[in-house]
Amino acid sequence: MLRALTLTMVAIISLSAHAETKTTVIKHQLDREKFESVLITPANPPTEAMRAIVLVPNWMGIDDNNIAQAKRIAERGYVVLVADVYGAKVRPKDAGEAGAAAGKLKGGDRAPLRARMNQALALLKSESAARGIALKGTGAIGFCFGGTSVLELARSGTPLAGVVSFHGGLDTPNAGDAKNIKTKVLALHGADDPYVPRDQVQAFEDEMRAANVDWQLLSYGGAVHSFTDVEAKAKGEAEYNERVATRAYAAMDEFFREVMP
Repeated sequence: MLRALTLTMVAIISLSAHAETKTTVIKHQLDREKFESVLITPANPPTEAMRAIVLVPNWMGIDDNNIAQAKRIAERGYVVLVADVYGAKVRPKDAGEAGAAAGKLKGGDRAPLRARMNQALALLKSESAARGIALKGTGAIGFCFGGTSVLELARSGTPLAGVVSFHGGLDTPNAGDAKNIKTKVLALHGADDPYVPRDQVQAFEDEMRAANVDWQLLSYGGAVHSFTDVEAKAKGEAEYNERVATRAYAAMDEFFREVMP
């Protein structure tokens, strides 16, 4: 189990169901805090340059469910770094612990979250280079809390090809920071998401317009929060929607083909 990995472990895990990828747990440190992110690469050295993305999980952080999700995304043709933004000692066991962990990073000061996101992006580049993987470019995607995280990465002013938020929170304490954005933005939103209400969506649109960002927002009718999460079963609130998930992943692929040709 990934929850049992120690701080000193840097291991390659091979699963028969995903023979075409390999998974490496990478330890790193920022401001004296230790982290364990997870890199998913092709099992065999690629002959062509690849698209690479930082992936930020939902508020449950790194666990078996989101690693399986990341593997499925990697198999679509990406190098994927699953970013540990909580710290190696924080692996939420339930919604209460997850809410506390996410809340610490979503408060009025999001500088720590932005710093962790920027380190994850740098790690994706350096670890790919160390394995001889040439990159077409780098992007970032996130789910729920992770969607908020990748938008904050964009607002930090870091240049990258593009960011994609899946059913993420769209709010930010400092909307004026959007003037720093140097990347393209795609927000994939459940039109009936009770946790991201219309006023928050409108504020995001206003923020993007005011900063003249190259942005898109796709709003999926009939979808609520967590529509890509196969474990989400809170009907009418946070619920998996296979049809919408398929459309959203296709939109992500099309977006990254555009920004990382």
